[in-house]
Amino acid sequence: MKIVGVAACITGVAHTYMAQEAMEQECKKRGIECKCETQGGMGIENELEQDEVDAADVVILAVAIGIEGEDRFEEKKDAGRVLNLNPAELIRDPAATIDKAIALVK
Repeated sequence: MKIVGVAACITGVAHTYMAQEAMEQECKKRGIECKCETQGGMGIENELEQDEVDAADVVILAVAIGIEGEDRFEEKKDAGRVLNLNPAELIRDPAATIDKAIALVK
């Protein structure tokens, strides 16, 4: 299983990076390969390449604002493999978020 994601909050500071950490930690616990791009106060960090998006089983968009490069995920959206949620949801319950993401693949 491979998950990629983008985290972005309104101010682009705390919740962006907290969401990234929550996603990565929960995936690590489960042995799931994960990469999370952040779009925050420091700009785009850990940027996802198109081949990484294409190889992923599911995409998690933990965003509270519009993000750059959202078109990269169109094919996954069309396949029903994109989970959209607020960063606060991911921070509050990362296990439930990853469960929902896995359910999109089954």
